[in-house]
Amino acid sequence: MKKILGVLTVATALFLTGCSQVGAAATLGDTKITQATVQSSIDAIIAARVGVDTSQMQLETGEALNRGQLRFHLLTALLRATGEELKITVSKAEIDTRRQSIIDQVGGAAGLPKALVSAGIAPNDLDAYIEAMTFSDKISQALTASGVAQADLGATVQKLVVAKAKQLGVTVNPRYGKWDGAVADVVATDSASPAVTPATK
Repeated sequence: MKKILGVLTVATALFLTGCSQVGAAATLGDTKITQATVQSSIDAIIAARVGVDTSQMQLETGEALNRGQLRFHLLTALLRATGEELKITVSKAEIDTRRQSIIDQVGGAAGLPKALVSAGIAPNDLDAYIEAMTFSDKISQALTASGVAQADLGATVQKLVVAKAKQLGVTVNPRYGKWDGAVADVVATDSASPAVTPATK
């Protein structure tokens, strides 16, 4: 009886531990990106496509859409963390100004829905997208001021983001893919990976 109770206790502990992670799509250090957050973006993108002519657009669907939205939320968090380390901030006023500039570029508020659908951005994520872009721009400006050549900016920003991801630690729920720490990206799970390939003798 004691043995059975012991097995049940262990099984219950494992079950509860598993449940605590069920809601996480990814974690970045102490930051948890929930599945609900990612699903909200996916649902908003799909809903926004209704009533928009998407015949000439190449839009993500299925696993690619899921992975793309998790990538967006993770990259936004990574750029924010990288910027904060460099003492860079992005204000609400800056976001508001840039949002208005984007609206003007797409021909006004009427043109915004189609532009967002084409870009694969959920309407409710526009401010977060602008924040990420602004952090990236300010990081680039700081690198330029420190002497980094224009041609090397993209690679240098990526190196900083990769380093920040390694410092904080990133885990990705397998349902979305896997984390590639070398390039700081969520990639499709390779069905031919060593983890599932029988070992050769």
